[in-house]
Amino acid sequence: MAPAEQAPFYGRGFYGAVTVSERGQIVIPARARRDLEIGPRDKLLVLGDPEQGLAPMKLDHLMRNLQGSSALLQQIQQVAGASDAAGPAGAPGPAEGAEEGGGSGDGEGGAHGR
Repeated sequence: MAPAEQAPFYGRGFYGAVTVSERGQIVIPARARRDLEIGPRDKLLVLGDPEQGLAPMKLDHLMRNLQGSSALLQQIQQVAGASDAAGPAGAPGPAEGAEEGGGSGDGEGGAHGR
């Protein structure tokens, strides 16, 4: 199959190599722009990692991911908050033990008095 007759691309892929210009610019390959629906005036964020390099991402894609992550984060915080209030299994809850001064009962003031 000739390069111009390649099968349609769906999902992740390699789009070729680009060269950084003297002004620090690169050209996103046409096939990548088409497959990822990147058009003129689209806003791209450039994410970076010292070990993995750069990753340009469309702003609207990132916003959708963050909205989903925000809902997940809220659920995790609710679960974590509920488990923090209960304390470790077998340990007194936040109000238990407070009537006795909050100590360990050893007369030493608990861990704070050591």
